[in-house]
Amino acid sequence: MDLATIIGVVVAFGMILMGIMSGGPLSLFINTPSLLIVVGGTFGVIFMNYPLKDVLGLGGVVKNVFFSKTSDAQGLIPRFVDFATRARREGILALESAASELQDAFFKQGLELVIDGLEPQAIREILETEIEHIEQRHKKGADIFNSLATFAPAMGMAGTLIGLVQMLQSMSDPSTIGPAMAVALLTTFYGSILANMIALPMSGKLMMRSKEEALEKGMIIEGIMSISAGDNPRIVERKLHSYLSPSLRDSGEAKGGE
Repeated sequence: MDLATIIGVVVAFGMILMGIMSGGPLSLFINTPSLLIVVGGTFGVIFMNYPLKDVLGLGGVVKNVFFSKTSDAQGLIPRFVDFATRARREGILALESAASELQDAFFKQGLELVIDGLEPQAIREILETEIEHIEQRHKKGADIFNSLATFAPAMGMAGTLIGLVQMLQSMSDPSTIGPAMAVALLTTFYGSILANMIALPMSGKLMMRSKEEALEKGMIIEGIMSISAGDNPRIVERKLHSYLSPSLRDSGEAKGGE
């Protein structure tokens, strides 16, 4: 569970609810026609804009916003140092058993390519292509949420126009002005909430996760290439430390010194 996402949802929606309820009942901001126009209209346009399988896969994308695999970039360094040491002492084939035990499919694939004796350039191309495909899949999910953020305010504006037309057509009957004005205003409100408090933050979180994963996999490629080249374990360690932030780098060196 991503604690930052949960805190953000609770704080953002909590403040909105407190602001609403401080001035009147929550029921004033619940309007079924407005919800149908904004939510239904927005997702209808999303279905028009993207393939069915991509839209139906949004559930898994949303899951990635709230649940994430903890990155262990720092923990990769001692593992690569160990592999580099064993490869220099016993030969690259000594890593076969270690490769079979790896849980990370990307790491396992890279190490197996080295063990199989592929040329370093071929190994790098295969792994970098894999990263590109992963980034494209992540970008697709983020793009859908960006589209949601674009279409939701537009549907809110459409609902506002609908409400204004209804209001202007019934000016002679004061009892109908209120409901029509509610549709006009609340559709804009719902469109703003859907775009700025749901779609855009989710898109931003997904892009951040994609960058973090790409950085970790780039670190794995660097380690794999160092093992393939037969680099000294200390050189491997220094190369991989460059991928860490200064604080993590310093803490890792402190632990190594102990």
